[in-house]
Amino acid sequence: MGLMKMELEDTEASLMDKGKAAAVPRLPNRYEKIFQPCLAELIGTMFFVFIGCTSVIENVPAAGRLQPALVHGLAVAIMVAVMDNISGSHFNPPFTIAIYLCGGMELVMVGPYLASQLIGGVLGAGMSKLMVPADRYLNATGAAFDILKTESQLPGAIFGEMAMTCLITMVVLLVAVNPKTKTPLAPFLVGCTVIINVLAGGDVSGTCLNPARAFGPAVMTNYWTFHWVYWVGPIGGCLVAAALLRLILGDEKIRLINK
Repeated sequence: MGLMKMELEDTEASLMDKGKAAAVPRLPNRYEKIFQPCLAELIGTMFFVFIGCTSVIENVPAAGRLQPALVHGLAVAIMVAVMDNISGSHFNPPFTIAIYLCGGMELVMVGPYLASQLIGGVLGAGMSKLMVPADRYLNATGAAFDILKTESQLPGAIFGEMAMTCLITMVVLLVAVNPKTKTPLAPFLVGCTVIINVLAGGDVSGTCLNPARAFGPAVMTNYWTFHWVYWVGPIGGCLVAAALLRLILGDEKIRLINK
């Protein structure tokens, strides 16, 4: 009897479960779709620029380019890992432009993302100014990119910024946007690409690769000499990377030709 009663109870529970409507997944609300991603971009860019600027200002001469390279690369890797499911972890205007061009985001979010990144860059540079001693801050020009002194340096610097931004943007698109090559190793791979770029090209252009990283300290120190290079080079590089994905490297969902 006891066994029969248990079987009847199980049958009734099963019938009740079948009668229930399937749970409908909750759709993201307005805050989670629009405001939270922008705030994540602002906060992520802010801390990236803060840590990056501080590493340059407090750089130990004996470490050379190694200290800023490791700090920038590790900071990117960490922020990409923790913010990815909120905003996609761009923190860089060229990344946002390239991701949009490859179908990774809606046009309506491009402007808010770019504004959030630039505001974050200014806030991060301001945090660095509050933290470090004034004499070291002035001596390092607030970590603004002041390596370019003459026009003869411009061709190499522009090409370097374009080529190195193309490389890291291509990595971002392949590991985070292209369905065929997406990987959980994205934060590690993007961080490593930042490190090798800084080590390779730091003495040529300073290896900015990110207008938000250049804009913040430029505002804080009012240092604008050849600042345009750090917009033209990275944006040109991101356009080349997007073209490579759209024409050659992307899978059939992204590639525009030879599908």
